[in-house]
Amino acid sequence: MIIHDVVGIGFGPANLALAIALEEQGTGLSARFLEARTEPAWQPGMLLDGSDIQNHPSRDLVSLRNPRSRYSFLNYLHENGRLLEHLNLPIEFPLRKEYARYITWVARQFGHVVDYGCRAEEVRVVEQDGESLYAVTAQTGETYLGRSLVVAPGRTPYVPAPFDTAGSRRIFHLTDYLFRLQEFTSDRAPRSVAVIGGSQSAAELTLDLARRFPDARVRNLVRSFSLRLKDTSPFSEEGYFPAFTEYYHQVPPEARRRLDAYMHATNYSSVDGDVLKELYLLMYEQRLDGEQKVFVDGNIQAVAAAEQDGKAVLELRELNTGAVETDSFDLVVVATGFRDLGPGEHQELYPRVLKDVADRFLTEESGALRVSADYALEAAEAYAGTPPLFLNGLCESSHGIGDAGSFSLLSLRAQTLLDAIHKRTLVPAGA
Repeated sequence: MIIHDVVGIGFGPANLALAIALEEQGTGLSARFLEARTEPAWQPGMLLDGSDIQNHPSRDLVSLRNPRSRYSFLNYLHENGRLLEHLNLPIEFPLRKEYARYITWVARQFGHVVDYGCRAEEVRVVEQDGESLYAVTAQTGETYLGRSLVVAPGRTPYVPAPFDTAGSRRIFHLTDYLFRLQEFTSDRAPRSVAVIGGSQSAAELTLDLARRFPDARVRNLVRSFSLRLKDTSPFSEEGYFPAFTEYYHQVPPEARRRLDAYMHATNYSSVDGDVLKELYLLMYEQRLDGEQKVFVDGNIQAVAAAEQDGKAVLELRELNTGAVETDSFDLVVVATGFRDLGPGEHQELYPRVLKDVADRFLTEESGALRVSADYALEAAEAYAGTPPLFLNGLCESSHGIGDAGSFSLLSLRAQTLLDAIHKRTLVPAGA
């Protein structure tokens, strides 16, 4: 059986950036990646008309690490004959659809290092010829051996109560949005849809539903007072600089929580100004015409959810007055984000695929995995021979807002990981 220097779980943007770095720097390290999807795809359920990526296009898979790379977004535009036209677009950030095609374009050039349709199911540590290795078993039954492991499966969708136990396909997370629309609206437009959450995605979904189904009642339900403007201050944006990541990793947990509170509005429970303006104007004009169909209702929490007679029925409580109402919808989109790694109520202590090896590694007092500055997990003394294991794109609780699932530090993190793999892998290829 082939032993790879690097086995990667997941081949989304994070591990794709690592694969590019491995190739461009001619490391001589052999790598193999496992990807559950059957083909390259980036957020296929959320490629909404008109939505953008919310960050500078040069914060792509490579440019901060290697501005001369042929795998940059700029070169993608050039090679596809759209550079000049794209530069003339009257928008600040690229369309999400365009960026998804860029990622697919790059990924197709790395098909030789990835197995698609290959979901990792189990990770174990095995001994072979006196060497400790990771054995990753896929859903297909095939096993991959690696001297190091890089885990980048993406974050788990967060579906809070009561939606997590509703048991209805009419109630679904935003990652399934376009697929469920196709399932439920191909023969009849919905008459009513609820969008749960106060995020950028929630506001974009509310607008998208209003455009697709202009006769439908669309209700955005928000637990806070209403939708909040995103913090786009250039000073706050320095939280997405590598210097902030280094600083964040060095401070104690209570300091990290203070920093989290400050940075929260740069990425969570907040909406870009252009989207807020468009949504507010739409609602105002509908009221002006005496036919309001789109609503943003704050201070509302769903306390029960179920499917009844082909409808998703929600029991809703006004958080300040305690008033309770019942409303029914054809569809309910849960736009409540994703779980990060950590000890919090809505977090996960470790990626599920690591359930059989997680006890080999040190944890913080909180129970969260102890993650080094170079994204390696630290083996406990009793498991000192455990081969290197790295987390790629899952470390917001240890590395700060730059690891919050955005592209901001993707390429620089790939360099950090590559350096760490060189340093920590005991037996590199060809030795």
